[in-house]
Amino acid sequence: MNIFDELQTSLQEAIEIKQGKAQASRITRHEVADVKTIRAKLNVSQVEFAEAMGTSVDTIKSWETKRRNQLD
Repeated sequence: MNIFDELQTSLQEAIEIKQGKAQASRITRHEVADVKTIRAKLNVSQVEFAEAMGTSVDTIKSWETKRRNQLD
């Protein structure tokens, strides 16, 4: 089976799971990092952390207040 066939099969499985026609063979959950604690342990400001992560200060603030961590 080539990569296209594998992707097509996976997509069809995802559609069937979403429609309730099939059960997922596994469910993966990811723990959300506590950005504020990590930043505090590194002793860096939000600005410094944002620069290191290549993102904006607003994104860091959102992560720290859990506004951008929803797994809906």
